[in-house]
Amino acid sequence: MKSYFSFLYLSVLIFASQSVGAQVQPLRAEEIKTESSQPTEDAFVDDIVVKRIVVENRLMAQQPIREADISWEKRIQRVIDTREKLNLPFRSQELNLFNVFKEMIINKEITAFSDEQFKNVLSAEEVEGKMVSYDTIIALDPDTYEELIKIAKNDINWEKVNQYRIKEVWYFDKQRSVMDVRILGIAPIYQSPKDEEAGIPPAPIFWIYYPEARTPLSKHRVFNDENDIAPMTWADLFDQREFSSYIYKRSNVLDYRLKDFYVPDPNDDTNRSGVDLLLHSEKIKNELLNFELDLWEY
Repeated sequence: MKSYFSFLYLSVLIFASQSVGAQVQPLRAEEIKTESSQPTEDAFVDDIVVKRIVVENRLMAQQPIREADISWEKRIQRVIDTREKLNLPFRSQELNLFNVFKEMIINKEITAFSDEQFKNVLSAEEVEGKMVSYDTIIALDPDTYEELIKIAKNDINWEKVNQYRIKEVWYFDKQRSVMDVRILGIAPIYQSPKDEEAGIPPAPIFWIYYPEARTPLSKHRVFNDENDIAPMTWADLFDQREFSSYIYKRSNVLDYRLKDFYVPDPNDDTNRSGVDLLLHSEKIKNELLNFELDLWEY
């Protein structure tokens, strides 16, 4: 009887050791998988890992506000010149803003408008028509030497989009007792070679309603010259106001732009209208910054 129990005890020990071994076996060092060893959709990735932080990131909604909480507001339009050093991310060869807008419009992620009041909607075909130009070329047939008329289609060179116009509202929130700003729209400014020859000034190609485009823009990275993997997006750039600009227009009863107030004098050889325009722009900036401080008493 004793030998029977010994045999049974030994069988249980052997079975238990095999079960533990079977459980431990998948945890061997050579089979442990890491993030870099996981298979991806693309077999060849131009990086050490697939960047998913920006794509999977969830954008925080803006602070809700009621009309009754706004005691003062002023509409401002700014111009961002992409040739300035702080605005060089707008000119990135791979991550420039114009191509981001173009991709989102084609994919119908955002709506394009022809006016700054966001009333006239442009279809994807109409926007594409604005971003191409057609030239007539006369060529010779090598066999018959006859003149052939050909139409060449040229896409807008995004590097020629040197400016963006920003429409925003500065307001005082009496509920929080702070001065705040909200961007309403963004428009790329372009001047075709024909317009430049004819003396026609640059004009917006289309307007983008920023509250609608804010979430799609949060899925597109901005190039960071200090850190290539920095997860900054275009929504972060505009929300944090990481750009340099000058004021182009302030709401007024005549709907004048700032340059309408400073018409160059034809008899003035120095032509200080541009300098006066920049000084007036800085004056408006200081007025906006000082308005909140002037509301407090000590």
